Amino acid sequence: MNFLYPLMAVLIWSFNAIVSKVSANVIDPAAISFYRWLIALVALTPFVLPAVWRNRTQVRQQWWRLLTLGLLGMVLYQSLAYYAAHSVSALSMGILVSLIPLLTVLISIVLLKVAPTLGILIGSVLSFGGLVWLISQGSPERLLTQGMGTGELMLFAASTSYALYGVLTRRWAIPLPNWQSLYVQIVFGVILLLPGFLLAKDVALNAHNLPLVLFAALPASILAPFLWIQGVMRMGASTASIFMNLTPVFTAVIAVLFLHEKLHSYHFIGGGVTLCGVILAQRLRTPLRIGKTARATADP
Repeated sequence: MNFLYPLMAVLIWSFNAIVSKVSANVIDPAAISFYRWLIALVALTPFVLPAVWRNRTQVRQQWWRLLTLGLLGMVLYQSLAYYAAHSVSALSMGILVSLIPLLTVLISIVLLKVAPTLGILIGSVLSFGGLVWLISQGSPERLLTQGMGTGELMLFAASTSYALYGVLTRRWAIPLPNWQSLYVQIVFGVILLLPGFLLAKDVALNAHNLPLVLFAALPASILAPFLWIQGVMRMGASTASIFMNLTPVFTAVIAVLFLHEKLHSYHFIGGGVTLCGVILAQRLRTPLRIGKTARATADP
């Protein structure tokens, strides 16, 4: 039953994509971004703050790294997604966000010196082709005349930001337990989001947007990470990461059922090719330089 932990986490995050889309019509993106992390911070404080205070020396030593992670994971990733929801369908959001594992691998080549593989090469080409087909709605020539939409660019930037967040988390290996590190990142995130919140025109909470804010703040920001961490602990990071590939599938089903969005052939083709590329990049680990290595071994 260990598979239920990452499965439920991915399901919650898929629902959150729908929440992001619905929120575009009822609350300012700057407002939901701020409220989301403020409520999560308040909810975590009684449980995490005492331990963070005991480890305040490590927090002071690592503050700039925690600030950077808060900027990437809590501010840029979430805020850009909320703004993008104004012009991008939930179906497309799910597919574009599914690029995060591939982008993580690509950034790891640069920052973690991970050896490139055949899977990364083929997967990158496939995913790029799938995205072109998706964004152009099956007419790639459109991109030559119209270019990518602002919403798609925002989502790609958001996915890149979160991929960089994941790579830096591994590279820095901050000497704090997961929840304490996350808590301090949220503190910095709330501080960084405050100016945008204060400048927003309408930040009022009401019966229409409060449930969306609460879902984003509690299940999506606290429960899902808890379930994911439990899944990684029980199954290993490599096995758990496979479940992330279900995100576009879950998001598509939820979008069709609850938002009545229409599935088109370009969703199936573009999304399917993109997902195949991501899976290949994760699973096909044949080194790109295997030919050179073999020749070097054979030479006297």
